[in-house]
Amino acid sequence: MAGKFELYRDKSGEYRFRLKASNGQTIAVSEGYSSKSSALNGIESVKNNAPGAPTVEV
Repeated sequence: MAGKFELYRDKSGEYRFRLKASNGQTIAVSEGYSSKSSALNGIESVKNNAPGAPTVEV
């Protein structure tokens, strides 16, 4: 099974998403979004930008 994005509302009513690995472990959590469409745009942004993102040591 591949990883997946989970979209949910937090206790304050904001939309958030988390990225879960195939083993069920959470590997990323988003900021809060005021609308569902903004959170979905955030998911699409991760999907589009992460494959080519460099790894940098800070």
